[in-house]
Amino acid sequence: MKALVTGGTGFIGSNIVQELLRQGYALVITGHDAEQRLKNFPGKILQPSLVGIDWNAIGKVDVIFHQAAINDTTLMDKEEMFRANVESSKHLFEFAKEHGCKRIVYASSTAVYGNVSAPYKEDGPVNPLNPYGESKLALDNFAKEFMKNNPSMVIVGLRYCNVYGPGESHKGHRRSMILQLAQQMRKGNPTLFKHGEQKRDFVYVKDVVAANLLAAKATESCIINCGSGRATSFNDIVAILNNVLATSRKPEYIDNPYKEFYQNFTECDMTKAKEKIGFVPEYSIEQGIKDYFESGMLE
Repeated sequence: MKALVTGGTGFIGSNIVQELLRQGYALVITGHDAEQRLKNFPGKILQPSLVGIDWNAIGKVDVIFHQAAINDTTLMDKEEMFRANVESSKHLFEFAKEHGCKRIVYASSTAVYGNVSAPYKEDGPVNPLNPYGESKLALDNFAKEFMKNNPSMVIVGLRYCNVYGPGESHKGHRRSMILQLAQQMRKGNPTLFKHGEQKRDFVYVKDVVAANLLAAKATESCIINCGSGRATSFNDIVAILNNVLATSRKPEYIDNPYKEFYQNFTECDMTKAKEKIGFVPEYSIEQGIKDYFESGMLE
């Protein structure tokens, strides 16, 4: 089996690459050295961005895992966001069609839901709060139309919730709150927006990889949530990290300057993911943070 992984040097992409290599896939990936460095990678790495890629260098592939995107929720340049996240994805889908690839798994986001009431359901309301969420919703809408027009292909969109785990250290301010809080707590008390009771559905990256592999074997096209199905408050995250890091830090609370665009509560309904691809998250938040710590990369 030969796979193309776009964004293969990124956080989730690099974890998918490692698992595909373990399973014996031949790989072509896109990415760049500013992200994860894949030591002794046996496949082909295409360095340009997805927009300017040489499609002829890819060749025929059996499945595409499309992870490449601008995922900075603070970027307000809508034109650039849509160029990178929507237009390039359209080219990728057409490339797959033209070259006989029958399977695409692509990264969507629960950012499409915005501040609608949780738990999020795939057929429920959507209300993205920023250009990133808008771009992912536009990609989902394009994918739905593409699915209808190409019934011989299987397209699966995974609406990622708050993903954390090894391989995210290069992301700067886009790192998960779990890593950011752990880094703060190694030095002193962590800072939270008042009063730390905002909740997030955190999903461990190993579960996200498992979801991608299951999606690659799906029998029908669909767009589904990819979370843990359980929301955890930031105060509880601090308590879990105190236990794992053997610290006794206490949160210090500050005003939230992003109230207008801030998601206070995210949680995914995972029913459809189980029905469509058989995905059931393995890691609880406690298990995920413990495994992250034991990887030596929660620092």
